[in-house]
This record gives sequence, C-alpha cells and structure tokens, in this order.
Amino acid sequence: MTNPIQRLGQLGQSLWLDNITRSLLDTGGLARYRDEFGITGLTSNPTIFQKAIASSDAYLPAIRGARGAEPEALFFDLAIDDLRRAADLFAPVHARTSGVDGWVSLEVSPLLANDTPATIAQAQALHRRAARDNLFIKVPGTPAGVGAIEELIWRGVPINVTLLFSPAQYRASAEAYLRGLERRAEKGLALDIPSVASVFISRWDVKVAERIAPVRRNTLGLAVARACYADYCALLASPRMQHLQNLGARPQRLLWASTGTKDPAAPDILYVGHLAAALTINTLPEATLKAWADHGELPKPPLAADAAAAARELAALAETVGDIEALGGELQHEGAAAFDKSWHALLDTLAQRLKETA
Repeated sequence: MTNPIQRLGQLGQSLWLDNITRSLLDTGGLARYRDEFGITGLTSNPTIFQKAIASSDAYLPAIRGARGAEPEALFFDLAIDDLRRAADLFAPVHARTSGVDGWVSLEVSPLLANDTPATIAQAQALHRRAARDNLFIKVPGTPAGVGAIEELIWRGVPINVTLLFSPAQYRASAEAYLRGLERRAEKGLALDIPSVASVFISRWDVKVAERIAPVRRNTLGLAVARACYADYCALLASPRMQHLQNLGARPQRLLWASTGTKDPAAPDILYVGHLAAALTINTLPEATLKAWADHGELPKPPLAADAAAAARELAALAETVGDIEALGGELQHEGAAAFDKSWHALLDTLAQRLKETA
C-alpha cells in the first residue's frame, strides 16, 4: 500500500519544502523530511529567512561573530551557510536523478526586481560564492527579470524563476530560458543548464475572495494553474524544445509555489492533489506537507493539459473577477512589494541583532 506522498512520486511529481531555518538543519528536521516524507529539495525567499532569523536564537552565534558587518552582507553569509548545508543534504538526490532533482534555491535581493544589470551581476556572484552544483539562484519573472533570465542561462547559471502568476508571465519566462539555450547552442556550448519556473497559486484566490460567488471561491488559482500547465506541456512538445533537447538541453520544469491554503474554510490540501501532474514540482509549507501525508487523496484523473478547457474556464471566471492578465500583473507587483517589505524587515532585524551583540 502506497502513502499519499509516494503516490505523487509515482505520478512523476517532486515535493520540495517551502522553508529553511538553521534550527531545521541543526535538529535533523530537514533530513527527516527527506527520509520520511520524500522531500527532494527546498525553496527559500526573503519572507522565510526574515521569519527564521527574527524568531530564532540559532543565528546569534554567527551574528555575534560578524560585528561590524553590513546587514545585507551578513544576511547572504547566513543564507549561503544554511543553503550549502541543505544542498549537501540533498546532494545524493541530485546525483541519483542526474541533476533533475535535489535542488535548493537562494534569491537575489528583491530590491533589484526592476534592475536587469544588477540582477545579473548579483546572481552570478551568489552562484560562484555558494559553489554548489544543486543550488538555483532565484530571479523574479518581472519584465526586467526576464532579460536577466535569458542572460544568466546563456552564462550557465541555474535559475529558479520566481514571482510568476499568470500564463503570459510563465510563457515569457519560458521564452527567456529558450533564448538563453539557443544562444548557447549557436556557440557550441553545453545546454544542460537547469531551470524551474515557479507559478504562485493561492494568492489568486486571496485576491478575488471578496468579488467572487461563494460557490466559485478558491477556484481561480487552480484554473490559472491548469492554463499554465497546458502551456508548459505545449512547450515540451514543441519542435523548438525538442530540437534543443536533441542537442542536450533539459526542459525547464514547472513548479507550483504558494500552495498552502489561505482560506480557513477550505481544505488544508486544496492545492496539492489538484496540482498533481508529471514533470512538475510542488513546494509545500511544513503544515501542508504534514496534512497531505496524513490524509491526501489524489483526484481522478490527475491534472490534464487541456488548453481549450483551461481557456474556457478562465474566460468564465474573468466575467466575474475581470481581466486575468491584468490581475496577474497586480499580483506580481504586490508580490514584489511584499518581498521588499520582508527584505527591509530582515535587514532591520539583523541591524538590531548586531547592535545587541556588539
């Protein structure tokens, strides 16, 4: 008898943890998630690190030893230490899957979301400094970020594209990835540069909760996901992608982000079973992971790549909530602003901790 997590694996989906803390590393909690829950990677973001550093004394020895440091430089010291340890923990998964799985992610400063050259420079510097083969650099899929994605793939930096919300935003990031690979192909360079595209789900339903009929609540995020999945499968089947694969490229994988249920009246695993699909990743908060392990049930059939059905569903929802792509733009802007806020809070926390340990 297989358990709910094993059934997702058998379907061809990877489960990653949407969290990292030094305590989780020090206590062996992350290793247990790998060994007992089948977790094969993790993601981080400014909000996760801000909460971890603000709520834990596990970072105090390192902060105490960094007197005189600037808060941003100190943050990257702490984050890279944590993520190197996590990358080493997942290194056996990375080796076993020939680099398909076993990844961790480090985000560039969210303050650079609209600065293409600065994003490229920082992403390259962080990648060199982290010095781990299974560490993605997270770059936002904003208009400025799209240019950075192409250039970084061309330069051979593995990228996790973050802050994607709408189908058009996903397609733009995938196009940037393909352009980067095509530039490498023209120069005869290796094309095995991994990437994932992270589409945020639950924030859609929070955004429209007050303007949608109760019977259709918590359906928009999944409808957007179905449209993105149809685009993803179409790209995988395209002659352009297949030509690159024939030259040694690997597909950019689709990752479902923001999959913890925000509505207390909705099922706590709402965004897990309905997003079960081959060649995808779901990155789960700890509570959602435990809930799925306890009572997860896969719907039948699993997520299907039906572009026509997805378009009809979105069109019907748009009659109530408005233009989907315009809403996606708002969500991307709000998401970037939220990460900016977390970043400033994180730096303020570190400045205060430095002052306390001086």
